[in-house]
Amino acid sequence: MTPNIAERPNEQISVLAEIAVKAAQEALAKAGREGKEIDAVICAASNMQRAYPAMAIEVQAALGAPGFAFDMNVACSSATFGIQTAADFVRAGHAKTVLMVNPEICSGHLNFTDRDSHFIFGDVATAVLVESEDRAAKGGWSILGTHLKTQFSNNIRNNFGFLNRGDPDGVGKSDKLFVQEGRKVFKEVVPMVAAMINEEMDRLGIKSSELRRMWLHQANAGMNRLIAERVLGHEASEDESPTVLDTYANTSSAGSIIAFHKHSADFKPGEKGLICSFGAGYSAGTVFIEKTA
Repeated sequence: MTPNIAERPNEQISVLAEIAVKAAQEALAKAGREGKEIDAVICAASNMQRAYPAMAIEVQAALGAPGFAFDMNVACSSATFGIQTAADFVRAGHAKTVLMVNPEICSGHLNFTDRDSHFIFGDVATAVLVESEDRAAKGGWSILGTHLKTQFSNNIRNNFGFLNRGDPDGVGKSDKLFVQEGRKVFKEVVPMVAAMINEEMDRLGIKSSELRRMWLHQANAGMNRLIAERVLGHEASEDESPTVLDTYANTSSAGSIIAFHKHSADFKPGEKGLICSFGAGYSAGTVFIEKTA
């Protein structure tokens, strides 16, 4: 059993753009914004449907947004990299409202004959609106600090591309799909991410006891448990580090955003949390946030 997503003509909105627009419309409605108020669109995802035109520009057009748009791919960390990029645009004065979308059709890059990996992924789209403080609606979130890190590794890889598409008949194409060395990833990524979080908390002056919740990348519950324990100093409860894997599976860059979306409504002003991603590259990103009044 494999997905059968029909190819669409150029005149029809692409699949990735369609689900990104739906997520964006929900985010805009929640913020009380319209497409015409967006200054920039970032489409950050693991696998783009095509090389160009950029998926972000198609989303921009569908929403009727002015300004500029572009795609970026940092695998499962694309959302946190996108949030920092959006925040940097706002800080620099290049934009006041930036839409960051994560359309993830992970099933498109899976090898469905590989029983070790094909079942762990799901398809979904998320969207985040980053605005200047003077423009943002009350009751939102302040970004306290962000930090990004990359370290090259072959342990998670997808070789598909216009230079190496594989045999047209699919023979010998398995290395052009998602492959990973799961045990090596676990062993190398957990200490890297835990150290990165702790170092950033020290830089921001945030104590582990002040961290109300961690919305970690949803790839492996064991990895999340160990990372959270190394940060908090004790085994994290479901409240401290919620899991959405059982409902949505691994949705790549969208995973930590789904966890945040589903488990943040109970925050009170002044409470702090962490959105954190990690994945192929290796890549990792932290976004420390605080609930505003």
